[in-house]
Amino acid sequence: MLRPVVGIDGSRLSRAEKTGTETYSDALINGLVDRVAPWRWRVYLASHADKHRWPGEVDRRTIIAPRLWTHGRLSLEMATHAPDILFVPAHVIPLVHPKSVVTIHDLGYLHIPEGHPGRQRRMLELATRWNARTATRIIVPSKTTRDDLVDSFGISADRIRVIYHGVDERFRSVSRDEQSRVRSSYGLERPYVLAVGTIQPRKDLPTLARATALLIASGQDLDLVVAGKNGWLADEVHEQLMTVGLGNRFRHLAYVPADDLPGLYRGAACFVQPSLFEGFGMPVVEAMAAGSPVVCARSSSLPEIAGDAAGFFETSDDRDLAMVLERILLDDDYRSHLIAGGLERSRLFSWKKSVNETMLVLREALEA
Repeated sequence: MLRPVVGIDGSRLSRAEKTGTETYSDALINGLVDRVAPWRWRVYLASHADKHRWPGEVDRRTIIAPRLWTHGRLSLEMATHAPDILFVPAHVIPLVHPKSVVTIHDLGYLHIPEGHPGRQRRMLELATRWNARTATRIIVPSKTTRDDLVDSFGISADRIRVIYHGVDERFRSVSRDEQSRVRSSYGLERPYVLAVGTIQPRKDLPTLARATALLIASGQDLDLVVAGKNGWLADEVHEQLMTVGLGNRFRHLAYVPADDLPGLYRGAACFVQPSLFEGFGMPVVEAMAAGSPVVCARSSSLPEIAGDAAGFFETSDDRDLAMVLERILLDDDYRSHLIAGGLERSRLFSWKKSVNETMLVLREALEA
């Protein structure tokens, strides 16, 4: 008897500049197909450039389509050569589909509608409603996102499984030489407060900029460093940042390659996640694992993910944030406490655990 086939939407694997959802897809897919499983793996790729080294028995299906990759070409593949189940880690279930498992990362567009262009907001709404209605099982990265689905869409919690993201092991062992290399490479001469993530309104970078300006005005020798490519409505965010008046104390590094991120985190005086909303907040865990003291806005999933291992400030309150940052900069004991707590907290998050729990969900959906 032939083993069942589990198909995986691997379309996000071809993206060179990976944000959180692509990092999740990459780590999870590679972890899954490396496992000995009671089924066969079939990965659907969007580019011939994908050269992942997977076991020989993994069935690669490259689908080239400049438009309508999911609802057109992948739907056609599902209609003609459907797997027994399809896993979609960071996208939308195709119109034609078998049993499906999908990861819904967040419902930020509901909480911060002004943070998305109108067309993107409507697309997110349609895709999320379709995924929620259609999937056999839904994976979410936090209890916050689970509760959002239940409250906003009336989805039964019985269909939802909370599986936290992991963190790459390279963040846990950053040498002084690596810190020095990264600082030299990016010309980071002064102590710096760091934020990592796509530039968009819900990241609330202006609050962080105003807090940094308050610290500089009080005598702190400090830069604000932001690592992340431009996203939705980024021009508006940059305009707000310019009005703060940090001048050359503000450094936008744009997209930072994955190999440089551990050293960038480790070299920071502090890492800050000022977001108005996060479904998980992967940089928080990465920064903790790298040994940076972490500060988060008291919003959405961030208290759930950071636990008691971060400093917190009231969302969008630049003076409150400045007070927390000042304590970290001036109180060595508090700084050491946050670093130790973050290192311990980060050990709760591993891609091995995420993969194991995802395997259980796939098995559950196959048997449903």
